[in-house]
Amino acid sequence: MKKILIVEDDQFILDLYKRQLENAGYEILTAENGEKALQELDKSVNLILLDILLPKKGGLEILKDIKSNESVKNIPVILLTNLGQESIIKQAFELGASGYLIKSSITPSDVVHQVKEFLNND
Repeated sequence: MKKILIVEDDQFILDLYKRQLENAGYEILTAENGEKALQELDKSVNLILLDILLPKKGGLEILKDIKSNESVKNIPVILLTNLGQESIIKQAFELGASGYLIKSSITPSDVVHQVKEFLNND
C-alpha cells in the first residue's frame, strides 16, 4: 500500500483529502504544521501533498528541508495550495517540487486522480 503524507493546517480540508485518498486505497499520514511534517516524514512515504501557508514553518521552507535531506530527498512533493502567483510556482519547482495544484481550481476527486497518475508514473 502506497503511503502519502498530507501537510495541511485546515482541519476540514485535511480530513476531506485524507478520506478521499483512503477510499482510493492509500495509507495516509497527516501533519497540521511544518514541524510535525518533518517529524512524520520517513523513507516509506511515497508522496507528499504539501500546503504552502502553514503555521510554524512554511511549505516552501519544508520543501527545501526535504530536498536537502539525503534520506528523503527523492520523495516526490506536490504542492497543494491556493497560492497561484507565477513567482511562487516558479520558486516551488526550482526548489524541487514535482507538481503544483491550486486547491480552488480542483475538486478532491481531481486530487485523487492526480495522485494516482503521479504514483503510477513512479
